[in-house]
Amino acid sequence: MPILMQAVEKSPESPTFDSVVALTRDDMQAVDRLISASLQSDVALVSQVSKYIVMSGGKRLRPVIVLLASRALGYEGEQHIRAAAIVEFIHTATLLHDDVVDSSARRRGQDSANMVFGNQASVLVGDFLYSRAFQMMVDIQSMRVMQILADATNTIAAGEVMQLMSVHDPDTTEESYRQVIYRKTARLFEAGAQIAAVLAERDQADEDAMILYGQHLGTAFQLVDDALDFNASADELGKNLGDDLAEGKATLPLIYAMQEGTADEKELIRKAILDGGLDQLENIQAIIESTGALQYTAARAQEAADSAVAALVDIPDSDYKQALITIADLSVQRRS
Repeated sequence: MPILMQAVEKSPESPTFDSVVALTRDDMQAVDRLISASLQSDVALVSQVSKYIVMSGGKRLRPVIVLLASRALGYEGEQHIRAAAIVEFIHTATLLHDDVVDSSARRRGQDSANMVFGNQASVLVGDFLYSRAFQMMVDIQSMRVMQILADATNTIAAGEVMQLMSVHDPDTTEESYRQVIYRKTARLFEAGAQIAAVLAERDQADEDAMILYGQHLGTAFQLVDDALDFNASADELGKNLGDDLAEGKATLPLIYAMQEGTADEKELIRKAILDGGLDQLENIQAIIESTGALQYTAARAQEAADSAVAALVDIPDSDYKQALITIADLSVQRRS
């Protein structure tokens, strides 16, 4: 059984994501209230589409990181609430645009917004969420925070273009793949953790620690996500299994399987990436398993999670710091 298919045994005392989030309960409730208020618009469709995707579930991991990191660094103000909501809006906007670009039909276990409301509405409401996020940045009244989030948003957009350029490219290298996942995923984790240090007015060492924590956590999260695309169930994953392959994306399990497989196996994967579609999904899953591609991907994810934890070594001990460590550990154990 592939390593990422194995269930993680937990004792009753083992921390879960829900128990970690409980530390941020009051802050998260404030974030939810701010998100709900900020989704209001005199254009009915804007509010309808925004609420459909923002309120559709999901772990809210990125805003949780902002909240936990802020408290771990001793922040006692209220602007971390706004920062957490901004990060969630930026993330949600990218999801709306991604699903249109990728023609995705499922998101978080339900029909994607573009399937329900159409591509045009999804793109335009994504733009609304981006602009609302920037309005909220102004309210924080910190040029540093605005710079970090503006730079992160620009990097994410560039990452989307990089990924588009690599679609149906079976010669994608692990290095170029890592560049895409840094820009598309890890950069926003990094920005959220960094903002916490800026709000808490910590020194450069603590800010650098948070940057590294977010960067490595986001990398681990995306590596696991890409592995789950080949060995989770659709119900667990919240989207259709094999979506990356269907879209012609060369993720790390495919890249490694091509490196380690036979000539015939390599050619089969190359053709699947070039053509897209799921006609060969079962055969490719078998190749991924036989070449150890999932184990390789899991090992790289574990390395990233360990690096995230190591980045926190000089942050003062607290329940909030331990929660950040727990999230890094759980990021490589998840099934969805």
